[in-house]
Amino acid sequence: MKKTDLIEELRGRAKNGDPDAQYKLGVRLVSGNGAARNPEEAVEWFRSAAEQGHAGARFFLGVCSAKGDGAAQDPEEAVRCFKAAAEQGHTEAQFFLGLCYYGGDGVGRNPEEAVRWFKAAAEQGHADAQFCLGACYDNGTGGERNPEEAFKWYKAAAEQGHADAQTNAGLCCANGEGVERNPEEAVKWLKAAAEQGIGRAQFRLGLCYGRGEGVPRNYEEAVRWFRSAAEQGLAEARLFLGFHYANGTGVERNPEEAVKWYKAAAEQGLAEAQFFLGLSCADGVGVERNIEEAVK
Repeated sequence: MKKTDLIEELRGRAKNGDPDAQYKLGVRLVSGNGAARNPEEAVEWFRSAAEQGHAGARFFLGVCSAKGDGAAQDPEEAVRCFKAAAEQGHTEAQFFLGLCYYGGDGVGRNPEEAVRWFKAAAEQGHADAQFCLGACYDNGTGGERNPEEAFKWYKAAAEQGHADAQTNAGLCCANGEGVERNPEEAVKWLKAAAEQGIGRAQFRLGLCYGRGEGVPRNYEEAVRWFRSAAEQGLAEARLFLGFHYANGTGVERNPEEAVKWYKAAAEQGLAEAQFFLGLSCADGVGVERNIEEAVK
């Protein structure tokens, strides 16, 4: 069936009061999939289906209300819609409702309610909710801090490919937080996140290679990951990349490059980088000797 034929078939069923057709038609109209995008009409169909108790329509109506897409922006209405769908077990609505309670969007901030709804979605396998729930346990948000529960949920999300969860699971394994210290497992998760572009993971993976923790020592790999994180603006990675250029470990010695990276980190306020930049200026290594700049 052609997309245009499907839209007309859905429209006919929607006009006859079929809530599932109303919902599906609304999804296509709000996304512009198979029909010209028309968020206003989409909202009308979502509302019709929502009034018949359709959880998915209630969720999408909440999203439209939150964004002001096809309807006036109304955070309170969004929360009402998310809550109605969440109470029907709609996973995405449970997660969104948790975010609303966590941030105080459209409802009074309530960390305990945020945790409740994150957990409801997490138990249904929602990776973002699992990560957020792990973070709440990690930070003691909405209850007592519980490193073991934090790691449990980070790992659950990490196994679904959630990059930030992989980073945090790796850090837990590296530091023995909520789980027995396991450098090899730490490297596994940090590498998975690093390959997805997470700067924190790239930096910590660089440390693992530089120290030989959980992986054979490899300065070239350490430099590779420090550079990846440094190019994303991570101050600590810039400092360590500077160290490697200064010492010629894993890369050809280049005092000028060392100063370049010390300066980049120093300008971000990293005290240790400011110290090494000052030493370089005082000694004239990689930069023209400048006592005034060194004192600064």
